[in-house]
Amino acid sequence: MKNVFLLVGTLLTIGTVACGPQDPLSDEVPGLLTSTESELSASNCTQLTPTSVIVSGSESSNPGTNALDNNLDTRWSNLGKGSFIDFDLGSEKSVSGAAIAWHLGTTQINNFLLQTTLDGINYTQVYSGRNSATLAAETYTFPARTARRLRISVLGNNLNNWASIAEARPCAGSVSTPPAASVVWRGDFETGNLTQWTREQEVSADRLQIVTSPVRQGGYALKATVKQGDDPIDASGNRNEMVRLTYEPANSEYYYRWSTMFPSDFPSPATWQLFTQWHHTGSSGSPPVEFAVNNGNIILYCRSTEVWRTPLVRGVWNDFVFHVKWSPSSSTGFVELYHQGRLVLPKRYCATQFSGQVNYLKVGLYRNSSISQTGVVYHDNWLMGRSLSDVMP
Repeated sequence: MKNVFLLVGTLLTIGTVACGPQDPLSDEVPGLLTSTESELSASNCTQLTPTSVIVSGSESSNPGTNALDNNLDTRWSNLGKGSFIDFDLGSEKSVSGAAIAWHLGTTQINNFLLQTTLDGINYTQVYSGRNSATLAAETYTFPARTARRLRISVLGNNLNNWASIAEARPCAGSVSTPPAASVVWRGDFETGNLTQWTREQEVSADRLQIVTSPVRQGGYALKATVKQGDDPIDASGNRNEMVRLTYEPANSEYYYRWSTMFPSDFPSPATWQLFTQWHHTGSSGSPPVEFAVNNGNIILYCRSTEVWRTPLVRGVWNDFVFHVKWSPSSSTGFVELYHQGRLVLPKRYCATQFSGQVNYLKVGLYRNSSISQTGVVYHDNWLMGRSLSDVMP
């Protein structure tokens, strides 16, 4: 019987970072049946042989090297959401997937991400999903791209927060360069924290929280809360917001996808509340592009001019796909909007920047300081791409 999890040569280097004291609990299940050789087989994967492995941490008895030893009865294990194992390919190679055999795969359904990098610093998410209920290796594929490293990040499972992988291999791709159209940035909170974003503007840690319910996709979303008096940056209004320094240059064109939900008790008096805005780098004045709630309506403004509105419906996810050409010229810049999967605003020309300035993204809730009720907004599924196909569900 053919075993496709084969190592060629010797593991050259082993690195472990952030190990620290280990939790005394274990993910071991007494009486677990041992694996068979057939379960090592993985279809649709031409395996690449890593030269080293780095992990975010591990149990002393279950190191990262166990994921490369051709034995499903050993494993790499670490306790904590976001635990990762990182495979170095030794040089830049075309990668199109990963074959993974999950420890306790018949009972533990893992949420996980695949990420690639060329420099070991800047990682791009290329896959997110869950395993099937099986001990056998499964292959998870994505469009082929050039990479030096492949990382598997485990975001917990249906039973606990252990990351446990019996065997894993990167899979070779058929092309050596990524496609021209690609995702530029993800801010979907599937890391289980706020690290996809540049910084937070909040008065305390309970105002911008990662939650597991409600979510639009994956396992996590952002809960933004604002109470009267919240003013983390000593400016007008009350706010708690996430910041992403996108800094799109003049004459650039991008697509953005995200989902926002206003709960049943969300207040909407006859005054402004911004939940998404592209703010200019200047220090004063209304942002060039802003999504607001006002008097029971969701409204899109471009340079303070209303260009689209729809009634506010509470308790449902609003799915947005937003197409923008950034320009200080009203004859060059434009906005285009899809809402709930439909084109609701064809290209509308307007100046989307101020002359000599660029914009950056702010998400959360920013509102008139006269509002006394507590306001909560949920955000999820943020993605920035260069084409409609990058962001359309």
